[in-house]
Amino acid sequence: MLPATPTTRRKFLLGSLLALPTLGIGLKLLTAAQAAEMAAPDLDAYKPAFFSADEWKFVLAACDRLIPAGGKGPGALETNVPIFIDQQLHGDFGSEIYLEGPFDLHAKPELGYQLPYSPQQIYRNGIKAADAWCRAQHGKAFCDLDAATKDAVLKALQGNEVDFAAQGETTLKPSQFFGELNGDSKNGYLSDPMYGGNKGMKAWIAIGFPGARASFVEWVTQHNVKYPLGPVSVMGNRA
Repeated sequence: MLPATPTTRRKFLLGSLLALPTLGIGLKLLTAAQAAEMAAPDLDAYKPAFFSADEWKFVLAACDRLIPAGGKGPGALETNVPIFIDQQLHGDFGSEIYLEGPFDLHAKPELGYQLPYSPQQIYRNGIKAADAWCRAQHGKAFCDLDAATKDAVLKALQGNEVDFAAQGETTLKPSQFFGELNGDSKNGYLSDPMYGGNKGMKAWIAIGFPGARASFVEWVTQHNVKYPLGPVSVMGNRA
């Protein structure tokens, strides 16, 4: 069972790092980034705090296709993007949002958020409708489809070509669910590791982002010179 007050990411990392010497692992033999990566949750062993087992399978499969491995940078699963999404939804981000109407589901985009759903509800309802549609169209849940079909389903969601209404979801548009999932995946990929994603700062290393370094004064006038230092996280870990 989950504790009433979940351990914060910061406390988890600090506690794990402090425990390394007792396990016979000398911190002096590790870089800060290596130690932080060791302290980060293992995706295979991670127990979701928000998602159900079936929802978790969907999120793992979707993230893997949105940011696949094998490219110029690490994939979503290598960087714990699903863990970031789960932790965000389990926290205040998932439920604390203004939900007092009136809502106009057909309003212009510039009028802002018009859904009577919290992020938690967007995921719950979106996954349920998307999986039901996949079973109706392909005879399988999304997570059991081959890679090409998964990509086609994600594109169909983005283009509002999945019939959510036929699955009983008449408020949420497929593109709205896709946008939430896609945006959160990007955020998890590029976030500071203390929030659950970007494990080992791999994504920052891949794009050459210096992270939360305090000062860049000495580099301000050095135009067209590649920045040579690795990224630093908010907690001070270096890669």
